[in-house]
Amino acid sequence: MKKLVVLAAVAAVLQGCNTVAGVGQDITGGANRVGNWILGPGY
Repeated sequence: MKKLVVLAAVAAVLQGCNTVAGVGQDITGGANRVGNWILGPGY
């Protein structure tokens, strides 16, 4: 059952981003946003 949930989550992420590269860009964008909140612009 756990494998099914993980597979469904991965499929949802890939569908939303359309590619694996898109997932990486989304994660990088989120990390940069948080870094800017914590460390200020230019992080």
